[in-house]
Amino acid sequence: MTKQKKSTFERLTHGRLNRPQRRDLRRQLFSKDPGLTIVHPNAAGIDVGNESHFVAVPPDRDANPVQEFGCWTADLNRMAEWIRACGVDTVAMQATGVYWIPLYDVLVRYGLRVILVNAQHTKNVPGRKSDVQESQWLMKLHTYGLLRDSFQVDEKMEKVRTIWRLRDRHVHEAGRAVQHMQKALTKMNIQLANVLSDISGVSGQAIIGAILGGERDPYKLADLKHERVQASRDEVARSLEGNWREDVLFELQQAVDSYQFAHRQMQECDRRLEAYLAALPTRTVECDSQPAVPEQGAGKAKKAQKKAPRPKGNAPALDLKTILKRIAGVDLTSIDGIDVMTAQTILSEVGTDMSAFKTENHFASWLGLTPSKDISGGKVIGPGRRKVQNRVAMALRVGATTLLRSATYLGSKYRHLRNRLPSKRSAVKAMAHYLALLVYRMLTKGEAWVDRGAAQFEKDRHELELARLTSKAATQGFRLVPITAQLS
Repeated sequence: MTKQKKSTFERLTHGRLNRPQRRDLRRQLFSKDPGLTIVHPNAAGIDVGNESHFVAVPPDRDANPVQEFGCWTADLNRMAEWIRACGVDTVAMQATGVYWIPLYDVLVRYGLRVILVNAQHTKNVPGRKSDVQESQWLMKLHTYGLLRDSFQVDEKMEKVRTIWRLRDRHVHEAGRAVQHMQKALTKMNIQLANVLSDISGVSGQAIIGAILGGERDPYKLADLKHERVQASRDEVARSLEGNWREDVLFELQQAVDSYQFAHRQMQECDRRLEAYLAALPTRTVECDSQPAVPEQGAGKAKKAQKKAPRPKGNAPALDLKTILKRIAGVDLTSIDGIDVMTAQTILSEVGTDMSAFKTENHFASWLGLTPSKDISGGKVIGPGRRKVQNRVAMALRVGATTLLRSATYLGSKYRHLRNRLPSKRSAVKAMAHYLALLVYRMLTKGEAWVDRGAAQFEKDRHELELARLTSKAATQGFRLVPITAQLS
């Protein structure tokens, strides 16, 4: 008869390590001293898993210094009590999926300093083939101060981040529902997407609602279009002649229900988001210097005098610009390419306290917007690619692409980068990097961004190019002379 496999609960409450496991564990515990300076003598390491967690403490703290605990709350509390009883004051663990979040909360509640480590920083070290060895290795690295803590926002801003990410998920679900509606209409040869730019708008939803209500007359359906629709009544009516299949109409109804449900969920998220944002304190940033005076023809000063625009598309029905300015102490939307949605993403993911990043370059590196190189043997063998998935970096990249036709200082800079760099992708990354630096400066120094116009950027670039050519000519023993001076 095949022996039944024990569950994790039964194995941890009744099972013990066998003799080979204890022998291997003892061999691992008495490893050689690497000769490094001990930074955290009371450190522990945790290998986070789905069903259980392995915890390693220094060998002299317990007869069984490596133990396995379950993922249920009672065992997490027992783990924290055991760690405290062993005299440990700091713990290192890897950020594995979302399994570390409940464990992190329990350990912090027991007064332990938790170091959350990026798994990419330790995955390339060989020799760890089991969870026991992994927890011991984390403890050893943390003991010698070789691990770097990951960035985390404060508790109040974490609530805002959770709701904002959830809302973004609902936005994507609504987008998929719109695609589903368009697919169902096309199957019935209802070419509504050819005469309307967006079937999720007022005209599109009115016509689709009438179709689902039983209306089949194309001209009556065409009369439901908004007056601003450029297509004529006859053109819209011709696009609404199709085969009204019963099964596809049911599919269309399901897609509309999904779209409306996603928008109801978004509205609930907006109400919860407004409450969490109202609970955040007002921030005041002391400005080190006065903002630069804009040049004549600069458009940002005029833009600041305009009224706040109405929310468009999937933007929340909140005065986010005023709310975010109160929370951050500065107006991030004054930077060209950063709208209220991008500013909300930045503050929800990073917060307002930038003390975790020593310089603006550290902040850009954390975002993954800095260049990378593959180095072997002290020589650069090619450009490297860092696999960094960061929502702030993605939002800044999108903001950078909106500057292509902008008649501003940043717009002219982005067009210059597109002409100078080898690819559009690298230009987008470089411009997003510059936007990240501006965000860091505003949140740390309180300096307001004032647009100086595209002409000012071209003037600055011309002066820099002239200075570079003058210096290069001087090194070769020549001197630049204007053409007008030669002719005279």
